Amino acid sequence: MKKSDREIMEILEAFDLTRTPHSAAQLAGCDEKTVTRYVTARDAGADPFAPVARGSLIDPWRAKIEEWIEASHGKVRADVVHDKLVVMGYDGSARTTRRAVAEAKQAWKAGHRRRFRPWIVEPGMWLQFDWGAGPMIGGRATLLFCAWLAWSRFRVVVPTWDRTLPTVLSCLDATLRTIGAAPTYVLTDNERTITIDRIAGVPFRHPDLVAAGRHYGVTVRTCVPYDPESKGGSEATVRIAKADLVPTSANLRPDYGSFAELAAACAAFCDKVNGRPHRETGRPPTEMLAEERMRLHVIPDEPHTAALGETRTVADDQTIRVGNVRYSTPPGHVGDRVWQRVAGDELVIVAATDRGLTEIARHTLSVPGQHRIDDAHYPGHPGIDGPRPPKPRPGTEAEAAFLAIGPGAHEWLTEAAATGVTKARSKMADAVELAALLGTGLVDRALGLAAATGRFAEADLASIAAHLAHTDDGDSETVVIDEAHTCQDGTAAWDGLGR
Repeated sequence: MKKSDREIMEILEAFDLTRTPHSAAQLAGCDEKTVTRYVTARDAGADPFAPVARGSLIDPWRAKIEEWIEASHGKVRADVVHDKLVVMGYDGSARTTRRAVAEAKQAWKAGHRRRFRPWIVEPGMWLQFDWGAGPMIGGRATLLFCAWLAWSRFRVVVPTWDRTLPTVLSCLDATLRTIGAAPTYVLTDNERTITIDRIAGVPFRHPDLVAAGRHYGVTVRTCVPYDPESKGGSEATVRIAKADLVPTSANLRPDYGSFAELAAACAAFCDKVNGRPHRETGRPPTEMLAEERMRLHVIPDEPHTAALGETRTVADDQTIRVGNVRYSTPPGHVGDRVWQRVAGDELVIVAATDRGLTEIARHTLSVPGQHRIDDAHYPGHPGIDGPRPPKPRPGTEAEAAFLAIGPGAHEWLTEAAATGVTKARSKMADAVELAALLGTGLVDRALGLAAATGRFAEADLASIAAHLAHTDDGDSETVVIDEAHTCQDGTAAWDGLGR
């Protein structure tokens, strides 16, 4: 039975007092051989409290166990080892085999454990980014683009809907513009949008990403897989961003009602973590960024075209089609190539203009069948749903004379056609004669007023013109017949008729 530490100390004290194992055994209440064992171990400089190794049935087989563990790189299971030993003549229990395998694996891992050296970063050299799962918004999953400037520990978190290459480049552009400059290297993970292939362990980067790196003056590097030493900062940024931004029972954050709320929360999170002292440096990242920015280089004023999204050609109706939805563009871009990308819950359209790459339109995302058409993109168009009304074009001298009176004549003709006015040509001729007598300005106002009030009878135009001629300012308030304003008596007195 193994002695406790207190019992071992009592045995040693009894021996120091009596100087004989026999007398010390009587005082400590144990066997004389036990006293001798502990005293001998202490005098030899060994640990008397260490357990005594005893022989086991598995001892002759430990060399074979170590051989199998070395061949399997520490992955062989204990039950497999036990079955092999039984075939070879081992008659011990499976429990003993499991203990022996566990000890051998622990020793193997100690000899093959990867050693790390602290990464001492230089200012202006490294920017790392990684992705994290964001919250659900409207039943749709979001993603968090988390970037980390290594020396100053400055963090940037950008919410997105996806992690396609245009989105990656747009997030990288937004990060560099938030920092205000660009470092020498950008370190990222081995995702397919970055590393298109690996040959003999060498990553082949996406050509569009390499082109974007040349545009911003940075070199894109991919980290070694499962390497916490070189990528731990960005992974820590993902961890704290998810803990603070994704609603859980731990942070008691309510669900987001829109993507704009998530973007505002990400901005507030970055302000908080960048404004407080970092545990490692003891200084706020914003303060250190001001120093590191002197070691960074300037970025171009315009983003890389791949960061602008996918290309589209503007159709004849000034729209582009994205996801079976038409989005309008301003005039002057029909047939041109434009770039479209999703930014939050909006679609951003960018075109190459005389001023460079310029955002020309921004629409709220829609679903198939519900197009996004901005009436401001179609100046001069009536902007109504349905077919466009015909524009009056004179075909005879009489029609030209009538339309020459002014805009009121155009309105009168359009409204008269829609109302079904009869004898329109004779009334048009009367208007031309009246304009020769009273002047085209007065008759033009009378025609416009007649069209607005729906007065197309024979004498209506002359009556309206005479009324306008006798007013001081040549204009008067138009009174439209309305059922809500009538001089007719009520019918309440007829309620008792026939009773």
